[in-house]
Amino acid sequence: MDIILNWKGKMAFEGVGDSGFTQRMDTDAAGGENTGARPMEFIALGLAGCTAMDVISIMQKKKQPIADFQVQVHAQRADEHPKVFTGAVIEYRVTGRDVDESSLLRAIELSAEKYCPAQAMLSKAFPMQLVYKIFDEDGETLLKQGEYKGKPAD
Repeated sequence: MDIILNWKGKMAFEGVGDSGFTQRMDTDAAGGENTGARPMEFIALGLAGCTAMDVISIMQKKKQPIADFQVQVHAQRADEHPKVFTGAVIEYRVTGRDVDESSLLRAIELSAEKYCPAQAMLSKAFPMQLVYKIFDEDGETLLKQGEYKGKPAD
């Protein structure tokens, strides 16, 4: 993978990777003008996107009736510079009629243990808690919730 990051003045940058899509970064501090996302947001977005694509792909292959799907990353950061991530909760929010909890748990497991390179890499740097909520098709009635705690030790 190759990334090119071009300075656009003050604290603004535009980056492009192999996909060809341009992303803007900026800050509101240190002379920035708040015209783009922060670099650490991109790291959290990459983590969310990586596992989200895995989980929704697996759920679709399992023919689960998903009407809506969301992944939220709640990342904690150190108080002192360099203000690294110190922990995260990844929350999978699934809406649909009769979504199978065991299928969702298996999809989360496969993403965490096998497919998501962002999760595999970042989990070496800070702990992650993987939680899920399954809502009925109305999107308001919480049917089930739980946590994936990893594969049992052999």
